[in-house]
Amino acid sequence: MENTINYNSKDRLFKLIFGRNENREWTLSLYNAVNGSSYTNPEDITITTVEDALYLSMKNDVSFLIAETMNLYEHQSTYNPNMPVRMLMYSGMVYSKYTKDKKINRYSEQLKKLPVPRLVTFYNGTKETGDRVILRLSDSFPEGSNPDIEVTVLMLNINYGRNRELMDHCRPLNDYSQFVETMRRLKSEGLPPEEAVHLAIRKLDNDSAIRKYLLANEAEVKMLAITEYDEKEQRELDRRDGEDMMGRLMKILLEQGRTEDALKATYDVDFREKLYAEEGID
Repeated sequence: MENTINYNSKDRLFKLIFGRNENREWTLSLYNAVNGSSYTNPEDITITTVEDALYLSMKNDVSFLIAETMNLYEHQSTYNPNMPVRMLMYSGMVYSKYTKDKKINRYSEQLKKLPVPRLVTFYNGTKETGDRVILRLSDSFPEGSNPDIEVTVLMLNINYGRNRELMDHCRPLNDYSQFVETMRRLKSEGLPPEEAVHLAIRKLDNDSAIRKYLLANEAEVKMLAITEYDEKEQRELDRRDGEDMMGRLMKILLEQGRTEDALKATYDVDFREKLYAEEGID
């Protein structure tokens, strides 16, 4: 495996563990822990994750149907208060596919029953948050606007040592949290990313629910883990590069008196890329 990081990876480590059909037992354990339920048959779960979205950035991590609920689970390694609007878009894709697959006539004069949406974000970033936080779409709107749409998302802090009751009821989640914490610590001590992942897997207890699975899929685990947890650093580098290029372009355009082009370049990506090429900015 090469050290080059694939930032277009279509999966996440969280999805590898909790979003695949072969691991529905763990998905069920996670659902029970979140909801305080006690379902025992993994075959009660139907995975509904949208796999072929038009835009990769719109792919949700895990969604599944059980007990008349449509569960959308997202994992975030960086704090994101905008999850409600993202979940709104993800939900639209999932329910669109659901109604199509079930041949539900959305234009019928009869009311059609749908599964209840349950939206959860599992957060293990470094920004301090509470164990359980409710994020609301209405917080994005002007105060007092009384919007016609509301979306609430439960954000659970799954950093190791947090939400102990949740972890006690879902051993795979506890092991995943421990793995991520160990990997981060080893990387901070200077170990190369691949070696940090290698050792973090082996530091899980021998009776760990996910240790054997991670060992059997170690190459894929390394790729996903390195991609996901270096993603934040790469985004910051990309942001700085983008700001530098934008600043140089604005300086050139304003010096040339091209104020309308400067304004358009702030919101039209294709036009901005065209100007970068014309001015030799890279």
